[in-house]
Amino acid sequence: QLQLVESGGGLAQPGGSLRLSCAASGFTLESYNIGWFRQAPGKEREGVSCVSSRGGITNYADSVKGRFTISRDNAKNTVTLQMNSLKPEDTAVYYCAVAKSPSYFITLCSLSYHDMGYWGKGTLVTVSS
Repeated sequence: QLQLVESGGGLAQPGGSLRLSCAASGFTLESYNIGWFRQAPGKEREGVSCVSSRGGITNYADSVKGRFTISRDNAKNTVTLQMNSLKPEDTAVYYCAVAKSPSYFITLCSLSYHDMGYWGKGTLVTVSS
């Protein structure tokens, strides 16, 4: 059974760091674009970052560029999101997601949740002093 499990959320102070991890089971991530999305209370779910299956090309929302770094480890079937210089507006539930279908070409991955087919249950990140 396909499953995505996020971990690493919690409370951080403004300016602090957190590292989120997503472990996949039941299928191999290698051929799929993978992304991190977040949803704050009262707001729509938004794409934060993604990494392509081919070439490891990364894509970031403007709001997190220069602060967040996504990486994937195909051997471990995991994807991580290193979040630095956290801000209160980064507070949200963070979801790991996998694209609906595999990608065999070197292309920029999508930050649209419409393009994702598999989701984890999310991990809460709270940035507050």
